[in-house]
Amino acid sequence: MSLMKSWVTSANSADTPFPLNNLPYGVFSVGEEEPRCGVAIGDMVLDMAALEAEGLIFVDDEGAFDLPCWNEVMELPPEAWAKLRGDLTAMLAEGSDQQAAVEPHLVPLADATLHMPLMVSEYTDFYAGMQHAKNMGAILRGSPDLPANWLHIPIGYNGRASSVVVSGTDIHRPNGQRKAPDADMPSFGPSTRLDIELELGAIVGGSVPMGQTITVDQADAMIFGYVLLNDWSARDIQGWEYQPLGPFQGKAFGTSISPWIVTSAALQPFRAPTPPREKELLPYLDSTIDGLYDIELGVFMQPAGASTATQLTKTNYSRMYYSAAEQLAHHAIGGCGMSAGDLLGSGTISGPTPDEYGSLLEKSWAGREPFTLDTGETRSFIEDGDTLTLTGAAKGDGYTIGFGSCTGTILPAIKIPA
Repeated sequence: MSLMKSWVTSANSADTPFPLNNLPYGVFSVGEEEPRCGVAIGDMVLDMAALEAEGLIFVDDEGAFDLPCWNEVMELPPEAWAKLRGDLTAMLAEGSDQQAAVEPHLVPLADATLHMPLMVSEYTDFYAGMQHAKNMGAILRGSPDLPANWLHIPIGYNGRASSVVVSGTDIHRPNGQRKAPDADMPSFGPSTRLDIELELGAIVGGSVPMGQTITVDQADAMIFGYVLLNDWSARDIQGWEYQPLGPFQGKAFGTSISPWIVTSAALQPFRAPTPPREKELLPYLDSTIDGLYDIELGVFMQPAGASTATQLTKTNYSRMYYSAAEQLAHHAIGGCGMSAGDLLGSGTISGPTPDEYGSLLEKSWAGREPFTLDTGETRSFIEDGDTLTLTGAAKGDGYTIGFGSCTGTILPAIKIPA
């Protein structure tokens, strides 16, 4: 597929992340106005609430766009998503007879404040990148051998929806218990091994009632769209608490997502297969559809006061072993109900070389191999004032499907009263 031309001229640049081919969904406000639904097109935001008020766009749920989230639309069937996307494409396409009616409802992106694009119903984080899992084994256990279940099952844990925030939200360094290897007792204080995890988040549309299961193909059709996701991680807190039940406080203090939901429909031209299976999966994880996408991903770090950011990582979502659809089908297979607005983190996305590692724990090999930034400073983990940014884009023929950046700055830990 090549670039689709729009009468919004800024959408026709090969460099814009928001061409007509994309049309991602977000929530915005201007000044003191209430947040409402918007669609990014070039360097503008299309005000969906205003379009709806004038009868220029509608879906089955009246007032679905005059809300600070896209959950009402997510609850509609995929056929309604397709119709909405088709209507938007037609009204914004070059030569559209609706230009005069629609143009007054475009707002410059530069004037808009972006908010959380959805109300997160539940959040589940997976551990589905093979290279990351092997690296973690080598770092933590001295062997890259995978856990016995890893090649059979998409491993995950239930996270905290209350801690999911939109890009640009500052994150306080978490306090918690840590235990040094040579210490008899744990200590309490700010995490000293603060990390990121480069992930892609899949957003569920529709629902699966409790007790009902779905196939991987059905799960694929239920994925409304994707966001960049940074699962901030306090490795010292996590290392002390995670055995035997898994992550808790080391992961609960913050998860950042990009502000735009890139629809599954926009990503269709970039479908990529899951890798050859090292062990045959059980039949309920079978699929007839390529489950991954060719999405280029990056991680950048900018220390406080620095004028530029250093790129730490350049990798691709197609490095994953399990797809979001496989994760969703597995999530529901035991009878767990799924809801519109559920967020599934892919797990850390790492490639085979250090410049593709998706976490600082891997990048610095648990602090044993510090890396140097463009400023000349060295890092093993995140210091206060550092800004971390995730980027993602699928590159087509003369166009780019972008997500907007996923950025967060680390603030000092909150002082605990004596």
